[in-house]
Amino acid sequence: MDQHKKTKPRVVIIGGGFAGLQLAKKLKDAPVDILMLDKHNYHTFQPLLYQVAMGAIPADSIAFPIRRIFTKHNNFRFNLAFVEAVEAENNLVKTNIGDIHYDYLVIATGSDTNFFGNEELAKCTMPMKNVPEALNLRGLTLQHLEKALVTKDREEKDALMTFVVVGGGPTGVELAGALAEMKHLILHKDYHGLSKHDMDVYLVEGKDRLLAAMTPEASTKAKQFLEDVGVKIFNSVHVDGYDGHTLTIDNGTVIKTQNVFWAAGVMGEVPEGMINAKLTRGSRIETDEINRVKGYPNIFAIGDVSAILSEEYPNGHPGVAPAAMQQGACLAKNLERIINGQATEPFKYKDKGTLATIGRNRAVADIGKLHFQGFFAWLLWGFVHIMSLAGFTNKTAVIVTWVINYFSKNSDNRLIIRSFNRKTRTVEPEK
Repeated sequence: MDQHKKTKPRVVIIGGGFAGLQLAKKLKDAPVDILMLDKHNYHTFQPLLYQVAMGAIPADSIAFPIRRIFTKHNNFRFNLAFVEAVEAENNLVKTNIGDIHYDYLVIATGSDTNFFGNEELAKCTMPMKNVPEALNLRGLTLQHLEKALVTKDREEKDALMTFVVVGGGPTGVELAGALAEMKHLILHKDYHGLSKHDMDVYLVEGKDRLLAAMTPEASTKAKQFLEDVGVKIFNSVHVDGYDGHTLTIDNGTVIKTQNVFWAAGVMGEVPEGMINAKLTRGSRIETDEINRVKGYPNIFAIGDVSAILSEEYPNGHPGVAPAAMQQGACLAKNLERIINGQATEPFKYKDKGTLATIGRNRAVADIGKLHFQGFFAWLLWGFVHIMSLAGFTNKTAVIVTWVINYFSKNSDNRLIIRSFNRKTRTVEPEK
């Protein structure tokens, strides 16, 4: 996209997540030129990352090329780039591929894992916010199962076979449920010499109940589902530390483990040197009611990285895909109004409900005034996630894989393609 010759306002979108994609889609027929920047050339369907991490589905089934989504959009361009800084006074985004001019800038960079300032936890636990991290987690899990098969050291085997998930939100609950499925359905079939009695799964949550954003009924049922499959749950506790071998909890519990998966919190992913904006709780950029960054007339933030503070949402709207997509759609309308000199309309979030699965045939759902659990909630969860995936190919691939997995009670995707070294945080080359 030419940096100098242009006849229409340029909207630069940083980030190809749910919010950024929705904004670009809704601006298809608007009198603007759109340039999207992202450090990946694909969109990731994050709600199913845990299934990639557990080897239930292949990684490419939840990733879709950004350019492919916008093949028929004549006003859209994409560049693979790392954003280094924003010069708001000059309307410039500084990147590794050069300086890019904008008339309107939209920050839609999403969120990253929040370790709450604990460097030890950041170094030794396994996060899961993107496809590479999910593949690292999958590789490490399978490597440890292989090692547990051959080690002669009983303490080492116990540590290799002990899995701790920190965080009792949807991601943590779903990950714990998937680990429990592996314990009961996979070990005795694929890892001869290991059994469900060798594997322990723990879930550690700081709040007094799981799925705190859902109704108490959903929280209670989710806990029951997990306990039924042998997950040991700690509520109202916090992790004090983890050195790669020993996990300590503030209630005095000590767990020897080589597998700690961190799903305890997120924070806005604000690149260094982005802008001198006010950050709220969770490193989210504070915006006004139309997602405009306060103090910047032509810079906006949407999705997980933004926060519209109000009495109803004192910490900003929930960091979920529907909220991000609604903000993207609302901002598209308001940008057209701004360009046409019309009055803008404030963003209003419509909560469409919350779903969480706890494994095979088990899920919980809060849809408006309807609250239900079990098999039907599980079917609804699957339908919603299939329909939300980008691309017909991905939808088909996930449906077929799920059907095969359901009837075989197994998976073909537990592959150690990239060996991961937790100590160095690097992917090891093949020898």
